[in-house]
Amino acid sequence: MKQPLKLFSDFSERFDYNYTDFPVYIRQNYLSHYGFCATSHWHNDLEFILVKKGTMDYFINGRIVQLTEGNGIFVNSKRLHYGFSDTKEECVFVAVIISPSLFFEHSLITQKYFHEKFGALSQDYIHLDSSIDWQKGILNTLSSIYGLTHADDVNIIRLLSYITCVCADIGERLIPIESVEKDDYNKNMIWKMTDYIHRNYDKKISLDSIAESGVVCRSKCCELFRNYLLQSPNVYLNRYRLTKSCELLRNTNMSISEIALSCGFQSSSYFTSVFCKKIGMIPKDFRKRSHKNTDKPSS
Repeated sequence: MKQPLKLFSDFSERFDYNYTDFPVYIRQNYLSHYGFCATSHWHNDLEFILVKKGTMDYFINGRIVQLTEGNGIFVNSKRLHYGFSDTKEECVFVAVIISPSLFFEHSLITQKYFHEKFGALSQDYIHLDSSIDWQKGILNTLSSIYGLTHADDVNIIRLLSYITCVCADIGERLIPIESVEKDDYNKNMIWKMTDYIHRNYDKKISLDSIAESGVVCRSKCCELFRNYLLQSPNVYLNRYRLTKSCELLRNTNMSISEIALSCGFQSSSYFTSVFCKKIGMIPKDFRKRSHKNTDKPSS
């Protein structure tokens, strides 16, 4: 069988894992923290989402599914994905993101298993529905995983066993797919162009430079973004700049002017105008609101 093209990069997103030398990210998040629309990204890690309150739409490799309260989704390794709400409604969700290296760093047999079950020739995602028994079991385990991380004395072996269970349970349900070389090649160009944006968003970026990073012409660049990300390169760039500005507003004491310039906006007034139009509030109010939400279990 012909192997798919080698991916351009192993990730477009790094995680602040919960524990040193235990590569799992387990957090409760708020969609508003991302300006109600995260940036499309990918990573080696397996991603599980459990919606605690509200709803959000979820994009995976050109498809969109709606996640409702009590339900969730599994996203396979190295798939473009992001959550969003066009109506800017809050969604509280638990994200459990698991690096495959947790299992196969020193084991070829588990590395082979993960390659077969979670590789490019496997199903992109599974929409987890609590009305289906086996999917409800996974959702319940995700809730238990999150609860364990907030215990006074974390039982790391039990946590590892729960993580192993959700990976095994989802792996048994994934359906193999046939490789499409052209699709792999197009995705590789998209990853190159989005990676270029992620590394240079703080600078002046033109459509020509984005296209050049993917070794395509301007029209092909726009076509790929439209087909695979459902948006233009310019919209993607501005969305990413806004996402980075949201991070800085939440996590730093930088002034609005400093944030505007560090995220590639020409001025603080232009930044405020774009931010208000897309996020629905001025940066100052966003900072106040985001500081009210913390990573605590929701009732």
